[in-house]
Amino acid sequence: MPAAPAATHDRPTACLALADGTVFYGRGFGATGDTVAELCFNTAMTGYQEIMTDPSYAGQIVTFTFPHVGNVGVNPDDDEAAYPAAAGMVVKWDPTDPSNWRAAGHLGEWLAVRDRIGIGGVDTRRLTRAIRQQGAPHVALSHNPEGQFDIAALVARARAFQGLVGLDLARDVTCAQSYQWDEMRWAWPEGYRRRQGPGHRVVALDYGAKRNILRCLASAGCAVTVLPATATAEEVLAHNPEGVFLSNGPGDPAATGSYAVPMIRKVLEAGLPVFGICLGHQMLALALGARTVKMNHGHHGANHPVKDLETGKVEITSMNHGFTVDSQTLPEGVLETHVSLFDGSNCGIRVADRPVFSVQYHPEASPGPQDSIYLFDRFVAAMRARAA
Repeated sequence: MPAAPAATHDRPTACLALADGTVFYGRGFGATGDTVAELCFNTAMTGYQEIMTDPSYAGQIVTFTFPHVGNVGVNPDDDEAAYPAAAGMVVKWDPTDPSNWRAAGHLGEWLAVRDRIGIGGVDTRRLTRAIRQQGAPHVALSHNPEGQFDIAALVARARAFQGLVGLDLARDVTCAQSYQWDEMRWAWPEGYRRRQGPGHRVVALDYGAKRNILRCLASAGCAVTVLPATATAEEVLAHNPEGVFLSNGPGDPAATGSYAVPMIRKVLEAGLPVFGICLGHQMLALALGARTVKMNHGHHGANHPVKDLETGKVEITSMNHGFTVDSQTLPEGVLETHVSLFDGSNCGIRVADRPVFSVQYHPEASPGPQDSIYLFDRFVAAMRARAA
């Protein structure tokens, strides 16, 4: 373990302690205190606010490989949820004052108000290599303006962290009660508009849904009712939906699946079109009889190439997941439709004879930028076909 630095005027005010005893020192920003989580890295060049507020990052601290984080500030329009889900952030350079016409605040102040810790001045290249080679580590992140750290205690806390395997985090990030959603995707110059008139009735199960997914559904012509993660099949079907959407979310899909899978199976028995994204994709696969496994370091970024096996098209996608569907366990009648060109892992499935499909990546994040938006249109087309 590296020795603590000498007390000087520029003494580090934050440190990141890994469970193996490695310690990274840096400068703290945002909230003060300590937190423990799994550490991942994200390769996206933009969207740090969306990443921090993506509920799928619950239980994780994010290392940003792009060095300039905070330079465009923060603003309410870019939040994917009401509060940040990620436990903290690790960056190369300290956040600067914002320089963007949309900025409404400073990243450090935004984090402090929301009780999230940041550390700057870290060798993120070295840290990212360690994550890739050794897997996503358990870590403790501490911010103390006086630079006083009990390293042994922080390492012990990192080692005691239970990890994400077997952990149901959807309950922590889901909505408390049902609600209607009609806000559509951002458009110049109006901004976010409201959907008008009747639409296809869709029930969206909130396992940690990003707001822009709901906007994409509304823009595609859906009248969206959002239900909590623990909703039963009877509660879903009571809304007389034309289709059911399974959202993204954090944690182990098998743990959340203990109550979600029975609901999904009953919805499938009702013959409704079903569309899933990320955690929703994984739990649909579980409901169909497949298995999920923990990945070494997961996929987190906005530059992931995915091949559509049915068309040959390659899409540039946004991803955020630490578990994956084991394609070798897909049952007969469930087809693999998309694969990652990075490692060949599963990125999409569909049922051969029913309007049921899902993808591992995030089409609403638009990194392509429009490579994957067709999936929302496919969902709507399936509802129209069933109604015809």
